[in-house]
Amino acid sequence: MLSLHTLNPQQRLAVETLDGPVLILAGAGTGKTRVITYRIAHLIARGIPSDNILGVTFTNKAAREMQERVAKLVARPARNRKTGVRGAQGTPGAEASSRPTLCTFHSLCVRILRQHIEKLGYKRNFVIYNESEQLGALRKVLARLSVKGEKVDAPTVLHWLSRLKNAGDEGAFAAGPIECEIAQQIRPRYESALRACNAVDFDDLILLTLRLFEEQPDALEACRTKYRYVMVDEYQDTNAAQFKLVHALTSTHRNLCVVGDDDQSIYGWRGAQISNLLEMEKHFPEVKVIKLEQNYRSTNTILNAANAVIKHNLRRRGKHLWSQKGDGPKVNLYTFKNEEEEARTIVEQINFARLARRTPLAEHAILFRTNAQSRPLETALRQAGVPYHLVGGQSFFDRREVRDFLAYLKTFLNPRDDVSLLRIANVPARGMTDVTMERLLAASHEHKISVFDVMKNPAVVATFQARTAQSIEAFVQLVEQTRDRLLHGTLAGLPRPLQTWAEEFLDRVGYFNDLRRLEKTAEAAEARIRNLKELMATLDGGESGSPPASERLERFLEEISLDSDRNDKDEAHGDSVTLITMHSCKGLEFPNVYVVGMEDGLLPHARSKEEGTLDEERRLFYVAITRAMRGLTISHCATRQKFGKPAVCHPSPFLKDLPPELVEHADQKATRPVPVESAKSMFDVVRAGLD
Repeated sequence: MLSLHTLNPQQRLAVETLDGPVLILAGAGTGKTRVITYRIAHLIARGIPSDNILGVTFTNKAAREMQERVAKLVARPARNRKTGVRGAQGTPGAEASSRPTLCTFHSLCVRILRQHIEKLGYKRNFVIYNESEQLGALRKVLARLSVKGEKVDAPTVLHWLSRLKNAGDEGAFAAGPIECEIAQQIRPRYESALRACNAVDFDDLILLTLRLFEEQPDALEACRTKYRYVMVDEYQDTNAAQFKLVHALTSTHRNLCVVGDDDQSIYGWRGAQISNLLEMEKHFPEVKVIKLEQNYRSTNTILNAANAVIKHNLRRRGKHLWSQKGDGPKVNLYTFKNEEEEARTIVEQINFARLARRTPLAEHAILFRTNAQSRPLETALRQAGVPYHLVGGQSFFDRREVRDFLAYLKTFLNPRDDVSLLRIANVPARGMTDVTMERLLAASHEHKISVFDVMKNPAVVATFQARTAQSIEAFVQLVEQTRDRLLHGTLAGLPRPLQTWAEEFLDRVGYFNDLRRLEKTAEAAEARIRNLKELMATLDGGESGSPPASERLERFLEEISLDSDRNDKDEAHGDSVTLITMHSCKGLEFPNVYVVGMEDGLLPHARSKEEGTLDEERRLFYVAITRAMRGLTISHCATRQKFGKPAVCHPSPFLKDLPPELVEHADQKATRPVPVESAKSMFDVVRAGLD
C-alpha cells in the first residue's frame, strides 16, 4: 500500500484530489516532482488502470525522472520462481508493460500520429526533421522565392515560422507586419517541401495532431477514452497549440491536473502563454486550486528576498514561500568597477572557499542574463586554473560526423528524404559535385518528384557525362541494396547487432578513412570516430527480443529527434563551477549562487521596456534567486564594455525590491573583496596549511 505520511498537508491534498480539474500552484523548491509522481502512484493504487494515465512534460529528462520515480513507488515486477512469469508484487501475472504514459508533448503526438497519420495523407514511417534539416529544406525554398526584395536568412525565417505555427492563429503572431507577411508567404511552400519528403518538424507534430482531432473525431475519442486522467507539468510554459491539445483531450471527462508556477514563466519569447495558467477558471470553472508554499531548498533569507521581488508583479497568483531551514546568511551585494573585476573577485571567492573550507567547486554556479557575459568569467576561471563547464555549447548531435551518420540512416529508411540524401550523396566523395547535385535538385523541382526518383530516371541520368552518370547509378545501387538488406534481407529479422553492421558499412564506404584524410590531426579524426562508435553502440537500444532492423532504426532516430533537451545539463563534469544563463537554470539548484551583471539594460533587458515584458524579466530574476540553497551573491558593475568601449552602467531597478534588512553590502562588511595580490598570498598560506 502506498504511504503518504511523508508528504506535508498541502502536498497530500494535491495527491489525494484525483477527480475533476485541479491546479497545483507549485512554488520553487516545493517538491513538485514528488507530488506529481505520488499522485500518479496514488491513482494506480486506487485502481485506475496504468494505461489510462497520461503525464506530459517539456523535456525527456523530466519525463525519464518521472518514469523512474513512479516505478519505485508502485509495485515492481518480480519473477515468479515457479512459473518464471514476471508480474507486479502482490498482483501475480500483471503485465509489466502496463504502465502510465509519461512523456513530452512531442513524444505524445508522435505516438498518436504513428497510429493515425495515414488519415491525413502521410505515410506511417514519416521522419522528424531536426533544426539543421529544417534549415536545409527552408534554404531550398528561399532559393526559389523572392520576398519583395527583402533579404532574410533561413534561421530568422524558421523562427518566424515556428512562432506563427505555435501562436494558434495567425492573428496572435507577435511580430512586425513584414515578418508576418514573409512567414505567411513561405509557410505553404515550406510545408509542401517537407510533405514531399514524408517529413514533419517539431511544430507539425502538435499541429498535425490537432488537425487529426478536428478531421477525425473517432481518433480524438479513442485518445480521450485511453487517457482518462491527464497531468501536465510546467503548465505556465504551454503555448497556444499545446493548450488546444490538452483541452481537446480533457474537455469531456475533465480529469485534468496541471502543475505550474506563474512566477517562473520566463519563456514568453518562444510562445509560452502565462494566461493558460492564470485564466484556468475561464475554461474549467470548477477547478480546485492547491498551493504548495513550503520550500525544501533554500533558507528563509533567500525566500524572503524572492517573495519581495516577485510581489511587484501585479498579474500573478499570490503565494508566499517559506522554509524550515532557518534564516541563513544575508544576501551579499557587490558593486564592481567593471566586468573584469567582477569576474576576478567572484573566482577568488570560489577558489578561497575550495581551499580554506574544502567547498567543492560543483557547489558554485554563476548565473548571467546573456551568453556574451560568460567571456570575462571564463577568462578569470582559466587564469586561476579553476575547472568549469559552460551549460550549452555544441550539442553532441550537431557534430558533423554524427549528422552525416544519421543522414545515412534516414536515407536508407526513406530515400525520398531530400535533405538527408543531399547531405550524404557525395560524402565521402564519390564523383557527384555540387553542380551535379544542383542539376539533380532542379530536375526534381521540374518533375515534382524526389531527388532519389530523379537519380533513378534513366532519361535524366543520361544527360550527365558518363563518369558522373556511373557515380549516380552506383549511389542508387548502394542505397537500394542497403535498404533491401535492412528491410527485407539478411539484416531484417536477424538479431545481429546493428552496431556491427553500421561500423562495417562506414568502413566499407570509406567514411572513416575520409575523416582521417580531412582532419588536421590524427587525434581529431580518431575523436570523431570515437563519437560515431559511441553513438552506434546505442543503435540496438539494449532491448530484449529481436525487433526488425527497420523498427530498431526508426525507434532510434525517433528518440534522437525528440530528445531535444540533450545538453550539458545532463552530463557529468566532475568537480567544476557551473556557468549558466538564467533561462537555462530553471529546475536546477546550487548551494552557492552568484548572479552577475544586475544592471539596467541587462536585467531587465533593454528590449523589455519596448516590448512590454518587464514582468517576465522580474520573473527571470526571481528564478535566479530561487536557485540558491545557502549562499546568494548579487553583483553589478559601474562600467561594462559595449562595442569595444567602456559604457556607464546603472544598477538594475529590481535591486530596489530587495528588503534592506536582508542585504549586506560589500562596503559594509568587515571583509572587503580581496585584491588579486592579497588573494595569491592568502592562497599560498592556505595551501601550506593544507599540506
